[in-house]
Amino acid sequence: MSDTITPLLLAGRWVEGSTGAYDEVENPATEEVIAKVSTASERDVEVAVADAVRAQRAWARVPAVDRAGVLLHLASLIDRDRDRLAGVLVTELGKPLREARGEVNGAAGFCRFFAGIITTQGGEVLPTAAPSQELWLRREPIGVVAGIIPWNFPMALTTRKLAPAIVTGNAIVLKPAGITPLSALAIAELAMEAGVPAGLVSVLPGRGSVIGSALVRHPEIGFVTMTGSVPAGRSILHNAADRIIPVSLELGGKAPFIVFGDADLEAAAETAVATRMLNNGQACVANERTYVERSVFAEFAGLMAARMESMVVGDPGDEATQVGPKASGEELANVERIVGAALEAGARVLAGGERPRGAGFERGHWYRPTLLTDVASDSPVIREEVFGPVLPVVAFDSEDEVVALANDTTFGLSSYLYTENFSRAMRMSHALHSGEVFINRGGPEEVNGFHGGWGESGLGGDDGIHGIELYRRKKTVYAAWSQS
Repeated sequence: MSDTITPLLLAGRWVEGSTGAYDEVENPATEEVIAKVSTASERDVEVAVADAVRAQRAWARVPAVDRAGVLLHLASLIDRDRDRLAGVLVTELGKPLREARGEVNGAAGFCRFFAGIITTQGGEVLPTAAPSQELWLRREPIGVVAGIIPWNFPMALTTRKLAPAIVTGNAIVLKPAGITPLSALAIAELAMEAGVPAGLVSVLPGRGSVIGSALVRHPEIGFVTMTGSVPAGRSILHNAADRIIPVSLELGGKAPFIVFGDADLEAAAETAVATRMLNNGQACVANERTYVERSVFAEFAGLMAARMESMVVGDPGDEATQVGPKASGEELANVERIVGAALEAGARVLAGGERPRGAGFERGHWYRPTLLTDVASDSPVIREEVFGPVLPVVAFDSEDEVVALANDTTFGLSSYLYTENFSRAMRMSHALHSGEVFINRGGPEEVNGFHGGWGESGLGGDDGIHGIELYRRKKTVYAAWSQS
Protein backbone atom coordinates (compact mmCIF):
# COMPACT_ATOMS: atom_id res chain seq x y z
CA MET A 1 0.00 0.00 0.00
CA SER A 2 1.24 3.46 -0.87
CA ASP A 3 1.11 6.44 1.47
CA THR A 4 -1.29 8.21 -0.90
CA ILE A 5 -4.47 9.35 0.81
CA THR A 6 -7.67 8.65 -1.11
CA PRO A 7 -9.63 11.93 -1.33
CA LEU A 8 -13.28 12.44 -0.52
CA LEU A 9 -15.83 13.96 -2.90
CA LEU A 10 -16.70 17.41 -1.57
CA ALA A 11 -18.93 19.78 -3.54
CA GLY A 12 -17.85 18.33 -6.87
CA ARG A 13 -14.12 18.26 -6.07
CA TRP A 14 -11.86 15.38 -5.06
CA VAL A 15 -10.01 16.80 -2.08
CA GLU A 16 -8.67 15.87 1.32
CA GLY A 17 -10.78 16.76 4.33
CA SER A 18 -10.15 20.11 5.95
CA THR A 19 -8.33 18.66 8.97
CA GLY A 20 -6.03 16.32 7.05
CA ALA A 21 -7.27 13.33 9.07
CA TYR A 22 -7.67 9.91 7.49
CA ASP A 23 -8.80 6.37 8.32
CA GLU A 24 -7.05 3.18 7.33
CA VAL A 25 -9.11 0.62 5.43
CA GLU A 26 -8.31 -3.01 6.21
CA ASN A 27 -8.70 -6.14 4.13
CA PRO A 28 -10.56 -8.38 6.62
CA ALA A 29 -9.17 -11.55 5.04
CA THR A 30 -5.54 -10.58 5.67
CA GLU A 31 -5.71 -7.65 8.13
CA GLU A 32 -3.56 -5.73 5.65
CA VAL A 33 -4.16 -1.98 5.31
CA ILE A 34 -5.24 -1.47 1.70
CA ALA A 35 -5.97 2.27 1.68
CA LYS A 36 -5.84 5.48 3.63
CA VAL A 37 -9.04 7.44 3.11
CA SER A 38 -9.44 11.10 3.95
CA THR A 39 -12.09 11.80 6.56
CA ALA A 40 -14.40 14.80 6.68
CA SER A 41 -15.03 17.32 9.43
CA GLU A 42 -18.04 19.37 10.45
CA ARG A 43 -16.55 22.22 8.38
CA ASP A 44 -16.64 19.93 5.32
CA VAL A 45 -20.29 19.14 6.02
CA GLU A 46 -21.04 22.87 5.87
CA VAL A 47 -19.30 23.18 2.50
CA ALA A 48 -20.97 20.07 1.07
CA VAL A 49 -24.47 21.09 2.11
CA ALA A 50 -24.09 24.68 0.95
CA ASP A 51 -23.02 23.53 -2.50
CA ALA A 52 -25.73 20.87 -2.55
CA VAL A 53 -28.35 23.57 -1.99
CA ARG A 54 -27.02 25.53 -4.98
CA ALA A 55 -26.76 22.46 -7.24
CA GLN A 56 -30.18 21.15 -6.25
CA ARG A 57 -32.01 24.31 -7.23
CA ALA A 58 -30.77 23.99 -10.79
CA TRP A 59 -31.19 20.19 -10.88
CA ALA A 60 -34.84 20.38 -9.79
CA ARG A 61 -35.59 22.33 -12.98
CA VAL A 62 -34.15 19.56 -15.18
CA PRO A 63 -36.95 17.43 -16.71
CA ALA A 64 -37.44 14.08 -15.02
CA VAL A 65 -36.72 12.20 -18.23
CA ASP A 66 -33.29 13.85 -18.43
CA ARG A 67 -32.55 13.09 -14.78
CA ALA A 68 -33.48 9.48 -15.53
CA GLY A 69 -31.07 9.49 -18.46
CA VAL A 70 -28.18 10.33 -16.13
CA LEU A 71 -29.11 7.39 -13.90
CA LEU A 72 -29.26 5.05 -16.88
CA HIS A 73 -25.81 6.25 -17.92
CA LEU A 74 -24.56 5.55 -14.39
CA ALA A 75 -26.00 2.03 -14.58
CA SER A 76 -24.14 1.41 -17.85
CA LEU A 77 -20.89 2.62 -16.30
CA ILE A 78 -21.39 0.28 -13.34
CA ASP A 79 -21.87 -2.55 -15.84
CA ARG A 80 -18.72 -1.52 -17.67
CA ASP A 81 -16.65 -1.55 -14.48
CA ARG A 82 -18.30 -4.60 -12.91
CA ASP A 83 -15.11 -6.55 -12.33
CA ARG A 84 -13.23 -3.61 -10.86
CA LEU A 85 -16.10 -2.72 -8.54
CA ALA A 86 -16.46 -6.33 -7.43
CA GLY A 87 -12.77 -6.29 -6.61
CA VAL A 88 -13.33 -3.32 -4.31
CA LEU A 89 -15.93 -5.30 -2.38
CA VAL A 90 -13.69 -8.36 -2.18
CA THR A 91 -10.76 -6.45 -0.69
CA GLU A 92 -12.65 -3.89 1.40
CA LEU A 93 -15.33 -6.15 2.88
CA GLY A 94 -14.06 -9.68 2.27
CA LYS A 95 -17.19 -10.47 0.26
CA PRO A 96 -16.83 -13.62 -1.88
CA LEU A 97 -16.37 -12.79 -5.54
CA ARG A 98 -19.62 -14.39 -6.69
CA GLU A 99 -21.58 -12.34 -4.14
CA ALA A 100 -19.60 -9.21 -4.93
CA ARG A 101 -20.61 -9.45 -8.58
CA GLY A 102 -24.22 -9.83 -7.47
CA GLU A 103 -24.01 -6.70 -5.35
CA VAL A 104 -22.57 -4.71 -8.26
CA ASN A 105 -25.44 -5.90 -10.43
CA GLY A 106 -27.82 -4.78 -7.70
CA ALA A 107 -26.22 -1.34 -7.61
CA ALA A 108 -26.87 -0.94 -11.34
CA GLY A 109 -30.38 -2.36 -10.89
CA PHE A 110 -31.39 0.34 -8.42
CA CYS A 111 -30.36 2.98 -10.95
CA ARG A 112 -32.35 1.37 -13.74
CA PHE A 113 -35.45 0.83 -11.62
CA PHE A 114 -35.74 4.39 -10.35
CA ALA A 115 -34.93 5.80 -13.78
CA GLY A 116 -37.72 3.66 -15.16
CA ILE A 117 -40.52 4.65 -12.80
CA ILE A 118 -39.88 8.37 -12.34
CA THR A 119 -41.83 9.44 -15.43
CA THR A 120 -44.89 7.57 -14.13
CA GLN A 121 -44.87 9.50 -10.85
CA GLY A 122 -46.85 12.64 -11.60
CA GLY A 123 -49.24 14.83 -9.64
CA GLU A 124 -53.00 14.61 -9.22
CA VAL A 125 -55.99 16.78 -10.11
CA LEU A 126 -58.75 16.44 -7.54
CA PRO A 127 -62.31 17.80 -7.44
CA THR A 128 -63.31 20.64 -5.11
CA ALA A 129 -66.63 21.64 -3.55
CA ALA A 130 -67.03 24.68 -5.76
CA PRO A 131 -67.49 25.16 -9.51
CA SER A 132 -64.76 26.83 -11.57
CA GLN A 133 -62.10 25.52 -9.20
CA GLU A 134 -59.56 22.71 -9.17
CA LEU A 135 -57.23 21.21 -6.62
CA TRP A 136 -53.77 20.21 -7.80
CA LEU A 137 -51.59 17.90 -5.76
CA ARG A 138 -47.94 18.20 -6.75
CA ARG A 139 -44.96 16.09 -5.74
CA GLU A 140 -41.83 18.20 -5.37
CA PRO A 141 -38.26 17.42 -4.28
CA ILE A 142 -37.38 17.87 -0.63
CA GLY A 143 -34.04 19.58 -1.33
CA VAL A 144 -30.92 18.09 0.23
CA VAL A 145 -30.95 14.50 1.49
CA ALA A 146 -28.53 12.94 3.96
CA GLY A 147 -27.82 9.29 3.17
CA ILE A 148 -26.06 7.19 5.80
CA ILE A 149 -24.69 3.92 4.42
CA PRO A 150 -23.81 0.72 6.35
CA TRP A 151 -20.81 -1.49 5.71
CA ASN A 152 -22.51 -4.79 4.80
CA PHE A 153 -23.75 -3.86 1.30
CA PRO A 154 -21.83 -0.62 0.78
CA MET A 155 -22.11 -0.42 -2.99
CA ALA A 156 -25.72 -1.47 -3.55
CA LEU A 157 -26.96 0.62 -0.65
CA THR A 158 -25.15 3.66 -2.02
CA THR A 159 -27.22 3.55 -5.20
CA ARG A 160 -30.31 2.46 -3.28
CA LYS A 161 -30.29 5.92 -1.70
CA LEU A 162 -28.51 7.97 -4.37
CA ALA A 163 -30.74 6.87 -7.26
CA PRO A 164 -34.17 7.84 -5.85
CA ALA A 165 -32.71 11.02 -4.35
CA ILE A 166 -31.31 12.49 -7.54
CA VAL A 167 -33.97 11.20 -9.93
CA THR A 168 -36.62 13.04 -7.89
CA GLY A 169 -34.66 16.28 -8.15
CA ASN A 170 -32.79 16.26 -4.85
CA ALA A 171 -29.14 16.57 -3.92
CA ILE A 172 -27.61 14.00 -1.56
CA VAL A 173 -24.70 13.99 0.87
CA LEU A 174 -23.56 10.45 1.63
CA LYS A 175 -21.81 9.31 4.80
CA PRO A 176 -20.35 5.81 4.19
CA ALA A 177 -19.39 3.38 6.94
CA GLY A 178 -15.89 3.82 8.31
CA ILE A 179 -14.67 0.35 7.33
CA THR A 180 -16.03 0.42 3.76
CA PRO A 181 -15.72 3.94 2.31
CA LEU A 182 -14.12 2.85 -0.97
CA SER A 183 -17.37 1.46 -2.39
CA ALA A 184 -19.33 4.70 -2.06
CA LEU A 185 -16.38 6.70 -3.43
CA ALA A 186 -16.18 4.36 -6.44
CA ILE A 187 -19.89 4.83 -7.22
CA ALA A 188 -19.58 8.60 -6.79
CA GLU A 189 -16.71 8.70 -9.26
CA LEU A 190 -18.88 6.98 -11.85
CA ALA A 191 -21.81 9.28 -11.02
CA MET A 192 -19.64 12.26 -11.92
CA GLU A 193 -18.65 10.57 -15.17
CA ALA A 194 -22.32 9.89 -15.91
CA GLY A 195 -23.11 13.59 -15.81
CA VAL A 196 -24.31 14.23 -12.27
CA PRO A 197 -23.71 17.98 -11.78
CA ALA A 198 -20.91 19.07 -9.50
CA GLY A 199 -22.09 19.53 -5.94
CA LEU A 200 -25.22 17.42 -6.32
CA VAL A 201 -23.51 14.43 -4.69
CA SER A 202 -20.86 14.52 -1.97
CA VAL A 203 -19.29 11.55 -0.15
CA LEU A 204 -17.96 12.35 3.31
CA PRO A 205 -16.26 9.46 5.12
CA GLY A 206 -15.82 9.90 8.85
CA ARG A 207 -17.21 9.04 12.24
CA GLY A 208 -20.96 8.79 12.49
CA SER A 209 -20.92 10.67 15.77
CA VAL A 210 -19.33 13.61 13.95
CA ILE A 211 -20.38 13.56 10.28
CA GLY A 212 -23.70 11.80 10.70
CA SER A 213 -24.75 14.01 13.57
CA ALA A 214 -23.67 17.18 11.76
CA LEU A 215 -25.74 16.19 8.73
CA VAL A 216 -28.88 15.41 10.71
CA ARG A 217 -28.62 18.67 12.65
CA HIS A 218 -27.88 20.83 9.61
CA PRO A 219 -30.74 23.28 8.89
CA GLU A 220 -30.59 22.67 5.12
CA ILE A 221 -30.99 18.87 5.33
CA GLY A 222 -34.61 18.06 4.60
CA PHE A 223 -34.66 14.25 4.82
CA VAL A 224 -32.43 11.59 6.37
CA THR A 225 -32.31 8.04 5.04
CA MET A 226 -30.19 5.62 7.02
CA THR A 227 -29.46 1.91 7.10
CA GLY A 228 -27.58 0.72 10.16
CA SER A 229 -27.76 -0.18 13.82
CA VAL A 230 -30.54 0.45 16.32
CA PRO A 231 -28.40 2.75 18.55
CA ALA A 232 -27.41 4.85 15.54
CA GLY A 233 -31.04 4.99 14.43
CA ARG A 234 -32.17 6.21 17.84
CA SER A 235 -29.56 8.97 17.78
CA ILE A 236 -30.66 10.09 14.31
CA LEU A 237 -34.32 10.04 15.29
CA HIS A 238 -33.61 12.14 18.37
CA ASN A 239 -31.66 14.77 16.41
CA ALA A 240 -34.21 14.79 13.60
CA ALA A 241 -37.05 15.27 16.09
CA ASP A 242 -35.47 18.50 17.29
CA ARG A 243 -35.69 19.81 13.72
CA ILE A 244 -38.98 18.08 12.79
CA ILE A 245 -37.73 16.53 9.55
CA PRO A 246 -38.69 13.14 8.09
CA VAL A 247 -36.40 10.16 8.46
CA SER A 248 -36.28 6.65 7.05
CA LEU A 249 -34.50 4.11 9.21
CA GLU A 250 -33.76 0.53 8.16
CA LEU A 251 -32.22 -1.00 11.26
CA GLY A 252 -31.62 -4.54 12.49
CA GLY A 253 -33.46 -7.81 12.12
CA LYS A 254 -33.97 -11.14 13.84
CA ALA A 255 -35.79 -13.02 11.12
CA PRO A 256 -37.50 -16.31 12.00
CA PHE A 257 -37.39 -19.13 9.44
CA ILE A 258 -40.33 -21.49 10.04
CA VAL A 259 -40.52 -25.00 8.58
CA PHE A 260 -43.64 -27.15 8.90
CA GLY A 261 -43.63 -30.91 8.50
CA ASP A 262 -45.41 -30.79 5.13
CA ALA A 263 -42.73 -28.62 3.52
CA ASP A 264 -40.29 -29.65 0.81
CA LEU A 265 -37.47 -30.24 3.29
CA GLU A 266 -34.63 -30.25 0.77
CA ALA A 267 -35.74 -26.92 -0.71
CA ALA A 268 -36.37 -25.46 2.74
CA ALA A 269 -32.95 -26.55 4.02
CA GLU A 270 -31.26 -25.06 0.97
CA THR A 271 -33.03 -21.75 1.51
CA ALA A 272 -32.53 -21.77 5.29
CA VAL A 273 -28.77 -22.05 4.87
CA ALA A 274 -28.62 -19.61 1.94
CA THR A 275 -30.58 -16.94 3.81
CA ARG A 276 -28.37 -17.38 6.87
CA MET A 277 -25.06 -17.39 5.01
CA LEU A 278 -25.72 -14.53 2.57
CA ASN A 279 -22.79 -12.14 3.01
CA ASN A 280 -21.49 -14.36 5.83
CA GLY A 281 -24.68 -13.73 7.78
CA GLN A 282 -24.08 -9.98 7.67
CA ALA A 283 -27.51 -9.05 6.36
CA CYS A 284 -30.48 -7.54 8.18
CA VAL A 285 -32.86 -9.92 6.37
CA ALA A 286 -30.83 -13.03 7.25
CA ASN A 287 -32.37 -16.13 8.79
CA GLU A 288 -31.44 -15.58 12.45
CA ARG A 289 -33.67 -18.23 14.07
CA THR A 290 -34.86 -21.48 12.47
CA TYR A 291 -38.00 -23.10 13.93
CA VAL A 292 -38.81 -26.63 12.72
CA GLU A 293 -41.88 -28.77 13.44
CA ARG A 294 -40.80 -31.52 15.83
CA SER A 295 -41.89 -34.39 13.56
CA VAL A 296 -39.17 -33.46 11.03
CA PHE A 297 -36.73 -31.68 13.33
CA ALA A 298 -33.93 -34.29 13.38
CA GLU A 299 -34.06 -34.80 9.61
CA PHE A 300 -34.10 -31.09 8.85
CA ALA A 301 -31.31 -30.24 11.29
CA GLY A 302 -29.19 -32.92 9.65
CA LEU A 303 -29.83 -31.47 6.20
CA MET A 304 -28.77 -28.01 7.37
CA ALA A 305 -25.71 -29.25 9.23
CA ALA A 306 -24.47 -31.15 6.16
CA ARG A 307 -24.87 -28.09 3.97
CA MET A 308 -23.11 -25.80 6.42
CA GLU A 309 -20.20 -28.20 6.93
CA SER A 310 -19.70 -28.48 3.17
CA MET A 311 -19.51 -24.73 2.51
CA VAL A 312 -16.20 -23.48 1.14
CA VAL A 313 -14.62 -20.98 3.53
CA GLY A 314 -11.59 -19.15 2.23
CA ASP A 315 -10.05 -16.50 0.01
CA PRO A 316 -12.93 -14.22 -1.05
CA GLY A 317 -11.20 -13.61 -4.37
CA ASP A 318 -11.48 -17.30 -5.28
CA GLU A 319 -14.41 -18.23 -7.54
CA ALA A 320 -15.14 -21.32 -5.42
CA THR A 321 -15.38 -19.50 -2.08
CA GLN A 322 -18.83 -19.32 -0.50
CA VAL A 323 -17.93 -17.80 2.87
CA GLY A 324 -15.36 -15.08 3.43
CA PRO A 325 -14.17 -13.42 6.62
CA LYS A 326 -16.18 -11.33 9.02
CA ALA A 327 -15.98 -7.63 8.21
CA SER A 328 -13.84 -6.70 11.21
CA GLY A 329 -12.23 -7.96 14.38
CA GLU A 330 -14.99 -6.31 16.38
CA GLU A 331 -17.64 -8.22 14.43
CA LEU A 332 -15.79 -11.51 14.92
CA ALA A 333 -15.50 -10.91 18.67
CA ASN A 334 -19.26 -10.34 18.88
CA VAL A 335 -19.96 -13.67 17.15
CA GLU A 336 -17.60 -15.50 19.49
CA ARG A 337 -19.24 -13.86 22.51
CA ILE A 338 -22.70 -14.93 21.42
CA VAL A 339 -21.69 -18.52 20.62
CA GLY A 340 -19.76 -18.78 23.88
CA ALA A 341 -22.78 -17.67 25.90
CA ALA A 342 -24.99 -20.22 24.14
CA LEU A 343 -22.56 -23.07 24.80
CA GLU A 344 -22.17 -22.13 28.46
CA ALA A 345 -25.95 -22.35 28.80
CA GLY A 346 -26.02 -25.88 27.36
CA ALA A 347 -26.33 -25.49 23.59
CA ARG A 348 -24.87 -28.19 21.35
CA VAL A 349 -22.89 -27.64 18.16
CA LEU A 350 -24.18 -29.48 15.08
CA ALA A 351 -21.75 -27.76 12.69
CA GLY A 352 -18.85 -25.34 13.00
CA GLY A 353 -18.59 -23.55 16.32
CA GLU A 354 -15.05 -22.23 15.95
CA ARG A 355 -12.59 -20.40 13.77
CA PRO A 356 -11.17 -22.38 10.84
CA ARG A 357 -7.60 -23.56 11.18
CA GLY A 358 -4.72 -24.15 8.81
CA ALA A 359 -3.09 -22.43 5.87
CA GLY A 360 -4.80 -19.25 4.78
CA PHE A 361 -6.44 -18.60 8.15
CA GLU A 362 -3.42 -17.41 10.14
CA ARG A 363 -4.66 -13.83 9.80
CA GLY A 364 -8.09 -12.40 9.15
CA HIS A 365 -11.46 -12.45 10.86
CA TRP A 366 -12.70 -15.96 10.11
CA TYR A 367 -15.49 -18.06 11.60
CA ARG A 368 -16.94 -21.35 10.37
CA PRO A 369 -20.63 -21.68 9.47
CA THR A 370 -22.19 -22.75 12.76
CA LEU A 371 -25.43 -24.56 13.64
CA LEU A 372 -26.56 -24.78 17.27
CA THR A 373 -29.34 -26.74 18.95
CA ASP A 374 -30.66 -27.12 22.53
CA VAL A 375 -30.48 -23.34 22.79
CA ALA A 376 -32.01 -21.59 25.81
CA SER A 377 -34.86 -19.20 24.98
CA ASP A 378 -33.07 -16.31 26.70
CA SER A 379 -29.72 -16.96 25.02
CA PRO A 380 -28.14 -14.02 23.15
CA VAL A 381 -28.17 -16.16 20.00
CA ILE A 382 -31.98 -16.10 20.20
CA ARG A 383 -32.46 -12.57 21.51
CA GLU A 384 -29.73 -10.48 19.84
CA GLU A 385 -28.96 -9.86 16.17
CA VAL A 386 -25.93 -12.08 15.56
CA PHE A 387 -24.99 -10.67 12.15
CA GLY A 388 -22.71 -13.59 11.45
CA PRO A 389 -22.59 -17.22 10.24
CA VAL A 390 -24.31 -18.66 13.33
CA LEU A 391 -27.80 -20.16 13.42
CA PRO A 392 -29.88 -21.71 16.23
CA VAL A 393 -32.41 -24.39 15.26
CA VAL A 394 -35.38 -24.94 17.59
CA ALA A 395 -38.24 -27.48 17.56
CA PHE A 396 -41.91 -26.50 17.87
CA ASP A 397 -45.16 -28.46 18.20
CA SER A 398 -47.99 -26.21 17.02
CA GLU A 399 -48.79 -23.25 14.82
CA ASP A 400 -49.75 -21.08 17.78
CA GLU A 401 -46.50 -21.93 19.54
CA VAL A 402 -44.29 -21.02 16.62
CA VAL A 403 -46.13 -17.75 15.98
CA ALA A 404 -45.48 -16.79 19.60
CA LEU A 405 -41.81 -17.77 19.30
CA ALA A 406 -41.35 -15.93 16.01
CA ASN A 407 -42.97 -12.74 17.30
CA ASP A 408 -41.07 -12.78 20.60
CA THR A 409 -38.56 -10.14 19.51
CA THR A 410 -38.22 -6.38 19.42
CA PHE A 411 -37.33 -6.61 15.72
CA GLY A 412 -39.75 -7.01 12.83
CA LEU A 413 -38.08 -6.85 9.43
CA SER A 414 -38.33 -10.22 7.65
CA SER A 415 -39.90 -13.63 8.22
CA TYR A 416 -39.66 -16.88 6.25
CA LEU A 417 -42.17 -19.70 6.03
CA TYR A 418 -42.14 -23.11 4.35
CA THR A 419 -45.39 -25.08 4.11
CA GLU A 420 -47.48 -26.70 1.38
CA ASN A 421 -50.71 -25.81 3.21
CA PHE A 422 -52.12 -22.69 1.55
CA SER A 423 -54.53 -21.86 4.36
CA ARG A 424 -51.72 -22.07 6.90
CA ALA A 425 -49.50 -19.89 4.73
CA MET A 426 -52.21 -17.23 4.60
CA ARG A 427 -52.83 -17.38 8.35
CA MET A 428 -49.13 -17.14 9.09
CA SER A 429 -48.56 -14.25 6.70
CA HIS A 430 -51.11 -12.27 8.72
CA ALA A 431 -49.91 -13.46 12.14
CA LEU A 432 -46.17 -12.77 11.75
CA HIS A 433 -45.13 -9.34 13.00
CA SER A 434 -42.72 -8.23 10.30
CA GLY A 435 -42.63 -5.89 7.35
CA GLU A 436 -41.80 -8.73 4.93
CA VAL A 437 -42.90 -12.36 4.76
CA PHE A 438 -41.30 -14.80 2.31
CA ILE A 439 -43.39 -17.93 1.64
CA ASN A 440 -41.65 -21.00 0.18
CA ARG A 441 -38.77 -18.88 -1.07
CA GLY A 442 -35.82 -16.96 0.22
CA GLY A 443 -34.68 -13.38 -0.12
CA PRO A 444 -33.33 -10.92 -0.64
CA GLU A 445 -36.07 -8.38 -1.14
CA GLU A 446 -36.84 -7.07 -4.63
CA VAL A 447 -36.57 -3.46 -5.75
CA ASN A 448 -40.20 -3.19 -6.91
CA GLY A 449 -41.46 -4.14 -3.43
CA PHE A 450 -41.16 -2.08 -0.26
CA HIS A 451 -38.41 -2.90 2.23
CA GLY A 452 -39.45 -1.63 5.62
CA GLY A 453 -39.50 -2.99 9.14
CA TRP A 454 -41.65 -2.92 12.23
CA GLY A 455 -40.58 -2.24 15.81
CA GLU A 456 -36.85 -1.78 16.30
CA SER A 457 -36.28 -2.74 12.67
CA GLY A 458 -37.07 0.85 11.80
CA LEU A 459 -39.57 3.13 10.13
CA GLY A 460 -39.99 4.39 6.62
CA GLY A 461 -38.30 2.08 4.14
CA ASP A 462 -36.73 1.65 0.73
CA ASP A 463 -37.62 0.60 -2.80
CA GLY A 464 -40.59 0.63 -5.12
CA ILE A 465 -43.15 3.33 -5.61
CA HIS A 466 -43.60 3.70 -1.86
CA GLY A 467 -39.87 4.14 -1.28
CA ILE A 468 -39.48 6.86 -3.88
CA GLU A 469 -42.36 8.80 -2.31
CA LEU A 470 -40.20 9.43 0.75
CA TYR A 471 -37.86 11.61 -1.32
CA ARG A 472 -40.59 14.09 -2.22
CA ARG A 473 -43.02 16.34 -0.40
CA LYS A 474 -46.54 17.20 -1.45
CA LYS A 475 -47.83 20.64 -2.33
CA THR A 476 -51.54 21.34 -2.71
CA VAL A 477 -52.55 24.15 -5.09
CA TYR A 478 -56.11 25.51 -5.05
CA ALA A 479 -56.95 27.18 -8.37
CA ALA A 480 -60.04 29.15 -9.32
CA TRP A 481 -60.95 30.85 -12.56
CA SER A 482 -63.72 33.30 -13.52
CA GLN A 483 -66.96 32.13 -15.02
CA SER A 484 -67.64 33.77 -18.39
